[in-house]
Amino acid sequence: MPLKVVVIGGVAAGPKAAAKIIRLNPEAEVTLLEKGRFISYAGCGLPYYVSGMVKEQKDLMSTPVGVLRDPAFFQKVKGFKVLAETEALEIDRARKRVRARRKGETGDLWLDYDKLVVATGAQPVIPPIPKATLENITTLHSVPDADGIKAWLAQAKAREVVMVGGGLIGVEAVEALAHCGCHVTVVEMLPQILRMLDWEMARLVERHMESHGVKVMTNTQVASFEGEDRVTGVLTSQGRLPADLVILGIGVKPKIGLARSAGLQVGPTGAIQVDAGMRTSDPDIYAAGDCAESTDLVTGMPCYVPMGSTANKQGRVAAINICGGQDQFPGVLGSAVCRVFDFCVARTGLTEVAARQHGYETTTVLVPETDQPHYMPTAKPVIIKLVVDSRTRKLLGAQAVGPGDGDKRMDVAALAITAGMTVDQLSKVDLCYAPPYSPALDNIITAANVARNKLDGQVAGVTPMEVKARLDAKADFLFLDVRSPAEYQQVRLPGSTLVPLGALRARLGELPRDKEIITFCKVSLRGYEAAKILQAAGFSNVRVMDGGVVVWPFEKSEGPA
Repeated sequence: MPLKVVVIGGVAAGPKAAAKIIRLNPEAEVTLLEKGRFISYAGCGLPYYVSGMVKEQKDLMSTPVGVLRDPAFFQKVKGFKVLAETEALEIDRARKRVRARRKGETGDLWLDYDKLVVATGAQPVIPPIPKATLENITTLHSVPDADGIKAWLAQAKAREVVMVGGGLIGVEAVEALAHCGCHVTVVEMLPQILRMLDWEMARLVERHMESHGVKVMTNTQVASFEGEDRVTGVLTSQGRLPADLVILGIGVKPKIGLARSAGLQVGPTGAIQVDAGMRTSDPDIYAAGDCAESTDLVTGMPCYVPMGSTANKQGRVAAINICGGQDQFPGVLGSAVCRVFDFCVARTGLTEVAARQHGYETTTVLVPETDQPHYMPTAKPVIIKLVVDSRTRKLLGAQAVGPGDGDKRMDVAALAITAGMTVDQLSKVDLCYAPPYSPALDNIITAANVARNKLDGQVAGVTPMEVKARLDAKADFLFLDVRSPAEYQQVRLPGSTLVPLGALRARLGELPRDKEIITFCKVSLRGYEAAKILQAAGFSNVRVMDGGVVVWPFEKSEGPA
């Protein structure tokens, strides 16, 4: 008898699992059920479809050569049956069958299975806010959502848009809407957008968005929506915002109703609990994608990080094991990247905040540098943050923000974390080098070396946030700017004193030996050199501010002093 497999869910993990099963076992009978009309579409591409960068809807669900991935394609090319607009209503584990109903029909159909794959995905979080059902309040989670926003853009005259929530999809959608001429306001109840970053890195992204006309309101709660039939305004803890369109980008939660009703074990994250082989608590039922739990590769703890990349990997693992293999999915690092106007924003592993919550003693570095040698006309700056275990010197996490290529540096960091590498090992990795692609010492290697200097006691660092707190508390210290006078005239940090690096040795007598001195420059390379000069001259209480002026996330003074 051929192996009978039913797959519930047709976006990412489901089609991947079904296709792999047929490749491994061409005699298998695989049926995929999808509640919606669209199969195997690129959900992460929806913001770019809204902006017009992706021209047509079909481009989101076509193969690289332009063939539409519809039910006929999967039947003829991939060899499995797809029932679109067919909702799975019940899993009968005792009799190993699934009850389903096609759209527009009253009768149910039953599908027997030997193995079952649950790939029901996630659903957007809809907050319990008054009038959240008004017209023109939507999410950006599906193709119909995107089509609705595009239709509104085509006919709307007033274009005041409020984005509730500052996560990945929300931030990407903000760029798309701004490119379409909308005035966009982001309302986020937390102290920052993009929780995948630490605060100071997220603040740099916020300032960049603001420079492109986007209003960012953090620490702000939405109280209710205004309007009769359609939304006209948003009432927040910081006042009223006019709104012609509201997009709810608060996040997603795993869609587990079917699995829970069937008695499958749900993990502490609220997603379906699976082992490394993607098996649920029922050995004949597998779960993969945004409905399934993962393991954090750093902490070893259960986590929920819904990503299309993870869904495809998990679907493949489930398929191999269904066909008798012994594959495993070890877990995730929460690696993510998005584009915010011309900024690359990326991370992998633990943030500094998360690392400390898990009990790690951390050493962090903030290193701004161009992604190519400074003499290359195409060189662009990128800021890298590393989070290191102070005890083992292992890399725990990394973040990148800026117009330069941060994604490939985060990919290197992800491999280093997965391999359990120390920053000492990372600093000597044999990466490719040519001026059009990287500096001689790549950004990630420079960041690793800065971490080594800190760990070895060669430099004492202080974060911009710590400096700002000391300034606000009116602490008695010297905030020493060692840039050039021309740079100082362009932009200055509050409370700083200018002594250019070239004049420092000659002016040592002017500096107080009984106070703490915190040095900095544009990126704090000269700040580091200044600290070494001061230490050699007998100054005992010297620290360098990480990242310099480039990384300073607070207000600056600009123009002639």
